[in-house]
Amino acid sequence: MRPRNSRRRQTRRLVLGVVFTLGLVIVTVMTAFSQGWFGVSAPGTSAHMSSHVSGSSQTDATSSEAATPTPVIVADATPPPPANPDDLKMSWETPAVFDGANAFPEQKMTMTGLDGASINYWIFRLGLPLNGYTTDTPISFGAPEDYTSIDGVLAFRGNNYRTAPAWGTADVSQKKLQIVWTKDIGAVTSTDSYWPGTGWTGQPLLVHWPASTRMAMNISPEMKQKDLVEVIYPVFDGNIYFLDLATGKETRNPITVGFPFKGTGVIDPRGYPILYCGQGLNENDGTYGEFNYHIFNLLDQTEMYALYGRDDLAFRKWGAWDSSGLIDAKTDTFIECAENGMVYLTKLNTRYDEAAGKLSITPQITRYRYQTSYTNELGIESSPAAYKNFLYFSDNGGVVQCLDLNTLKPVWIFNGDDDSDCTITLEDSAAGVSLYTANEIDKRSALTKVGADCNIRKLNALTGELIWQYDVPCVYHFYLNGGALATPLVGQDDISDLIIFNICLTTSVSDGKLIALDKVTGKLVWERDLPAYSWSSPVPIKGDDGKTYAVFCDSAGNMHLFDPRTGKDLDVISLGANVESSPAAYNNMIVVGSYAKKIFGIKIT
Repeated sequence: MRPRNSRRRQTRRLVLGVVFTLGLVIVTVMTAFSQGWFGVSAPGTSAHMSSHVSGSSQTDATSSEAATPTPVIVADATPPPPANPDDLKMSWETPAVFDGANAFPEQKMTMTGLDGASINYWIFRLGLPLNGYTTDTPISFGAPEDYTSIDGVLAFRGNNYRTAPAWGTADVSQKKLQIVWTKDIGAVTSTDSYWPGTGWTGQPLLVHWPASTRMAMNISPEMKQKDLVEVIYPVFDGNIYFLDLATGKETRNPITVGFPFKGTGVIDPRGYPILYCGQGLNENDGTYGEFNYHIFNLLDQTEMYALYGRDDLAFRKWGAWDSSGLIDAKTDTFIECAENGMVYLTKLNTRYDEAAGKLSITPQITRYRYQTSYTNELGIESSPAAYKNFLYFSDNGGVVQCLDLNTLKPVWIFNGDDDSDCTITLEDSAAGVSLYTANEIDKRSALTKVGADCNIRKLNALTGELIWQYDVPCVYHFYLNGGALATPLVGQDDISDLIIFNICLTTSVSDGKLIALDKVTGKLVWERDLPAYSWSSPVPIKGDDGKTYAVFCDSAGNMHLFDPRTGKDLDVISLGANVESSPAAYNNMIVVGSYAKKIFGIKIT
């Protein structure tokens, strides 16, 4: 055999050297992404499907075992823009479609309820159905008072029971309300609609940042020197405003998304500077975009990721996000419900180094989809509540559901008879764990145009069994809907025997009632007629004197300070126009927006 000449040997060495160098570069880049050196892990999809979803914790191999390569954590890819821009034009009236390429009828799982009704459900990871699901990082929410590690109202109604829209106590000796500042905001126009100011549920977030976190964020120098409570408010005009609770002055520039926010945002309860907030609409004056649930890094206000409401796996194509999610701190999991009828569990894989000013997430999403024998109506506008590993929510078809977050198996379902947008509230007492819910007059009256009863119910949260029901007659209106849209006030301390609901359109398309029921019996304690209906959830205010006071707002633009023991007003002020939004309170300060295109800072004295 002829020996190779020296030129061929040199060429081979050169090729081997290049290959070796490229290999080192690839390994280095993959390691960098897995460690989050570039801020956010690289997008992509996994080549391996499993019904077991791993947690983010990593352990070193023992000295007696061969070293195992650390798996690369890769963020789930976001969908590409639609080939046809008209696909972004959606209608909430388009019915759900249960067949097609992504129906996966052979992969459905079924649970039968106590009443003989059935629920079919699917679990998806990376676009493919799973045969089952178990997490190796079990979720178990704690007591509601332990939901947040920093002071403030960080989610809709404040905690995982949805019972804490106020933080701290207030001096209510004068029993008066006073507007101490206002912030002008805008409006948007969409097809056949005009959206001014703030809408439903539209609760502001009130955050008392730790000093070290405040210094790490892009807050103005003036505000960094304060013991700041920051108001964070996504609103209709497509902006997210950042204000000083005490003065209403901007703490930093708004984040401009350009599409309206209706629901309530979420601040990470671990105190991490992360904001989660979903769009209620995807149109602004004829311009259309994606229906996104945005996740922002509040160190510098950059967007880190977005969940897409335009989900090919959803039976319903309306992609809005009015629901306000929850974060399980221990497992680093974000849980959110969507109007497309899906529930999203997002493993965040958060990396936060406050001293270095670095924050990244690498989201990995597991989806839960369902269809019940009760109805074909889908869409979740209520915000989920959580007790331990159980998630509770109601939907546009009136289905009340308990879902095990660790297996994504439905535990029980209950037929609520009609659309239910008010958020479920939970209570853990000596009598057991219970939930409160109510419905609207919507789907069941759509053909007859005749009114019906709003059904206020207390259920056993562990079994779904009805404990009591109280009915309130309401009239029908196609767009406004009679019944309950506000989330109830669950009495505590000196009013621990009461649950308070505001009910819409009780005798006309403009009026309503405020109703207090006995928690144990469901019997009426008091009621008052409201000349203007209310979508705005009532807020308890704990006085320094130990007494509980409360506020609610109405469609005439008024804020009422009232005695929750009797229902009688103590003071009333005008906020200029319809208040659909729910207030939040921090000590003596209350914040809410209205259709008057303003955010109001209100002091209770």
